[in-house]
Amino acid sequence: MSLIKKLVGQTAVYGLSSMLGRLLNYLLTPILTNYFLPAAFGINTEFYAYISFLNVLFTYGMETAYFRFCKQQDEGPVYSTGNSLLLLSSILFSGLLLFATPFINAKLHYEQYPYLMACMIGILFFDTLTTLPFARLRYEGKALQYAILRLFSIGVNISATLLMVVVAPQHPEWFGSLYKPSIGIGYVFISNLLASALVFTYFIPNLVRHIRWPDMKLVKTLLPYALPLVVIGFAGMINETFDRILLNYLIPDVHEAKTQIGIYGACYKLSIIITLFIQAFRMAAEPFFFQHADKQDAPQLYARVMYFFVAFCLVILFGTLFFMDTLQYFIGAQYRVGLGVVPILLVANLCLGVYYNLSIWYKLTNKTLAGSYITLFGAVITLIINFAFIPEYGYVASAWATLLCYAAMMIVSYIFGQRYYPIPYSIGKMGILTILWMALYAVAHYLIAGVYSVHGLWAYHGAGVWTCAALFLIGCGSTVWIVKRN
Repeated sequence: MSLIKKLVGQTAVYGLSSMLGRLLNYLLTPILTNYFLPAAFGINTEFYAYISFLNVLFTYGMETAYFRFCKQQDEGPVYSTGNSLLLLSSILFSGLLLFATPFINAKLHYEQYPYLMACMIGILFFDTLTTLPFARLRYEGKALQYAILRLFSIGVNISATLLMVVVAPQHPEWFGSLYKPSIGIGYVFISNLLASALVFTYFIPNLVRHIRWPDMKLVKTLLPYALPLVVIGFAGMINETFDRILLNYLIPDVHEAKTQIGIYGACYKLSIIITLFIQAFRMAAEPFFFQHADKQDAPQLYARVMYFFVAFCLVILFGTLFFMDTLQYFIGAQYRVGLGVVPILLVANLCLGVYYNLSIWYKLTNKTLAGSYITLFGAVITLIINFAFIPEYGYVASAWATLLCYAAMMIVSYIFGQRYYPIPYSIGKMGILTILWMALYAVAHYLIAGVYSVHGLWAYHGAGVWTCAALFLIGCGSTVWIVKRN
């Protein structure tokens, strides 16, 4: 239990930085969705989808390879070699993107935003070179330093965005030539570039001390492990973000496509809390799993971690659903037409989080190629559903594709994981918690739709809100009681 408490503590620190930062970013959503039309916000969503894909190429699994081998090998040379490889490849990839910029801008209809590719290349370059320095902080358990740096980056990003999107249009004379109204949504990307560059500047002394010509013996160890993770990463990005890109190409009208991307991207942010928790958990769990892999009771430990993880995710998921009538106001009125996809995306993210837990089997057994097959299987599901149904159903098809993809990956990973690295997961106990929450939500839905609405009591003294709050608290208390008993 002490090990789980340590994991919980580190998850809390990572989560605090991630949640505070993402919460601040999240609070930008009502601003951006009220200052910009869905088509402009769609460019923002699409732009970051491309960055997600290219980030996989730029980092090519080196972070996970570092965690895997820094305990088996001497950590210093592994760190230096990894950083050197990332520097050389980042220069190569950035050069290729610069050369292809005119063609890309024409293909993506970004001619009126010529600076977008420059921002994208800069963000990718700086973020790639800080990948291993941040990973080292996680490996050394320096969660507080990690959190401070992440919060600093996010603070710069958000402050610059607010200045140029909110303040500058009201007082353009304060900014002189720095502010040009034609840039519009582009200031979001420029702010991100500024934040990434400043964090990179902080790590320059560290990088200068450790970057040298790669140790070829280590290269032959790191790359065979890391490169299959590129396939996993690309397939993962297909599952996570490719639907935004496909919406752009499968909906004939360009303006309608950007509008749907904007609505879908804004509604996706309403699942932000569960996404934040999963991200914070991954930050702490990956090094934790590797560090305790050689312990005799590791499978039991991993099973216990999964149980707590699912319990907490259920609280977040149903908490979001219970209070959706309030949370919807975090996005502009023009975007709320897409609220129906939020429950689908919440369940999809839960399946994804469970899959991240399950994926430890192929990382510990060095079967990363098997992990790539599972992720590719999910990607095939994503592509088939999106190509078949986006032309008729738009972003709703994308939401269902996301759920079916992650659910299938979760099931397949569990089946193969139990064969190659058996872990005694508490399937029954997790099922009981899920049924409990579903029953409480069903009661809430019945009262809201079948009683309050019929008798006009929904808005009376906030009856609906208080009912949802009471049922949610009952669910939380029951979850704590069940988990403690087990």
